[in-house]
Amino acid sequence: MKNVNDYLKMATDPASEAANSLINADLKEIGDATMKLANHVIQLGVVNGGFITTVLQCFACAAAIYLLILDKTNWRTKMLTSLLVPYVFLTFPNWLFGILRGDIGKWIALVGVVLRLFFPKYFEEELLLPGALLILIVVSPSFVAGYVRAGWIGVIICLGIGCYLLQEHIRACGGFKEAFTKSKGILNSIGIALLFVFPVWALIGIVF
Repeated sequence: MKNVNDYLKMATDPASEAANSLINADLKEIGDATMKLANHVIQLGVVNGGFITTVLQCFACAAAIYLLILDKTNWRTKMLTSLLVPYVFLTFPNWLFGILRGDIGKWIALVGVVLRLFFPKYFEEELLLPGALLILIVVSPSFVAGYVRAGWIGVIICLGIGCYLLQEHIRACGGFKEAFTKSKGILNSIGIALLFVFPVWALIGIVF
């Protein structure tokens, strides 16, 4: 029968060391492949309007629109919620943004101007911010509609708007804990937190 020394000898023989080297090499290759896959996923998701970017962009835009609606109903804070208009402008889905930049958006903007002229009170109460957003989309120069929206400038602006609204909301609720625990403010907090999803992802894409 084999004693302990025999087993120790077998564990340290050249064949075992070669096998360990092969396993370590395979693990290293798996790690490198995983890193390459992660980089490719980030590149495909961020660059050239990838699927992940489009989905997160829609989430962020929907969250901003939700907060705008909330501000007109039961939120009603003293925060500068009109900053959500440029946020929606910067995160508006590209395909819909392109449609509104054309004749369709111009006709809708024309109707909005007519309503503003003949029904100013109704326009100011209900359609002021949507009208401002539409006019911003239609009349913004190509530099703003293209370079700023798609580049790092737009990402930084979105992050700045999100940070401002978050700290103002926390201050209005009386602290960080209250903002995320009170039933009245938790939905607002979730909506504001979603504002960071797209710009953070886009910033990762710019950095890497």
